[in-house]
Amino acid sequence: MGEFFGTDGIRGVAGRFPLDEATIARIGYSLVRELPARTDRAPLIISGRDTRESGTWIEHALLRGARTAGAQVKSAGIITTPGVAFLARITQADAGVVISASHNSYEDNGIKLFATTGQKLSDAIEQAIERDLTADPEGFPPMVGEEIASEPQLRRRYFDFLRNEIGKGLDLTGLKIVLDCAEGAASELAPELFMSLGAATLAIHNVPNGRNINLNCGSLHPEELQQKVVTTGADLGLAFDGDADRLMLVDDRGALLDGDYILFILAEHMRACDRLERGRVVATVMSNLGLELSLGERGIALARTSVGDKFVLEELLAGGGSLGGEQSGHIIFPEISLAGDGMITALEVLRVLAQPAHRSSRRSLSELSRGMRRYPQVTINVPVARKPPFESVAPLRKAISALDRELGGRGRLLVRYSGTENLARVMIEGQNEIEIRRQAETLARLIREQLGSV
Repeated sequence: MGEFFGTDGIRGVAGRFPLDEATIARIGYSLVRELPARTDRAPLIISGRDTRESGTWIEHALLRGARTAGAQVKSAGIITTPGVAFLARITQADAGVVISASHNSYEDNGIKLFATTGQKLSDAIEQAIERDLTADPEGFPPMVGEEIASEPQLRRRYFDFLRNEIGKGLDLTGLKIVLDCAEGAASELAPELFMSLGAATLAIHNVPNGRNINLNCGSLHPEELQQKVVTTGADLGLAFDGDADRLMLVDDRGALLDGDYILFILAEHMRACDRLERGRVVATVMSNLGLELSLGERGIALARTSVGDKFVLEELLAGGGSLGGEQSGHIIFPEISLAGDGMITALEVLRVLAQPAHRSSRRSLSELSRGMRRYPQVTINVPVARKPPFESVAPLRKAISALDRELGGRGRLLVRYSGTENLARVMIEGQNEIEIRRQAETLARLIREQLGSV
């Protein structure tokens, strides 16, 4: 992780360095210069953005930089993050650029880069861009001035892919769905998609104004969606985040189902259909112990990676697998797309829910999730002044080791640092919530004493 690029691209307050106009244009220029050289044509850059008020000028600044470096540029306008990843792949673009800060509030924005495969761009190119920006920040040419108009047909190609390829043969007639679009990139796309497949659809938080993205709505704030599902008698609710790369479900009883439940439902179905490659699911260390045990009871293995969809994808590609994801609702189907896509996830869940064809014999979402036994989980964030390896601090090493022994095989302890903030995260799972909370608070207090000051 460098000065500009974090674990998921560049993210910060729009208008402040490095998301000021001059630096953004230089990022676009450097991106093109650092891409592998082509002899057949000029490099092609495909871009898109979510609904933040800063999105338009940030996108234009970056594309001006790319144009100055000799690239062809095309904007899809407002589109989901995985939509740009799809377009980068289908058009064989040299890079896809997303202007979004995902689930953050409107003041923030970000830049996320995709390769022509639809995967996130390599760390090597991000590091090269950082070197260009820090070596000589004034050593860039004047940037071209004209703005770039969006091309609606690009977004239509993504919609048609979802509707006609992922949704092929899917009949949602008789299903009632409430959609929480998070006032974000899914606001137009999601209602049209699910209605076109026959669902009775009620959309909420689908009137973005540039400042209301993720505001008390979407996958991080699903309370209103939960109420709507119950009061309208809907079969389920779908909650997207601002750039619609993740999904949370609400079942017919109003219960929130996170990514662990989604992985469970899909894994059980895919295994029954003989589509679960290697009989395993890939998740991160944050996934609940209950997911691991519930899958294990059905003969399905759970492989864990470090936190981040990037690591989930790497393990799926390296070790094989057709399903992986995060508790946050970021689900990956590598045979379909190398980017997590909330729309694809929703369609795959709905395919499970919509079978068999006769509505009277369909199982409800609450029934499908019933086999997942969730263990109580307590997470405490501890502000720290420094981040030494925990094993290098003797009192912490001893306390963590003792707690591991105390939990035995009946629980799980995870202590890690945040990748983006000066925080240590203590997560404990176990059968007794009162007991694991006491254990987590004791360890958090010790971390505060040992690392809370320089």
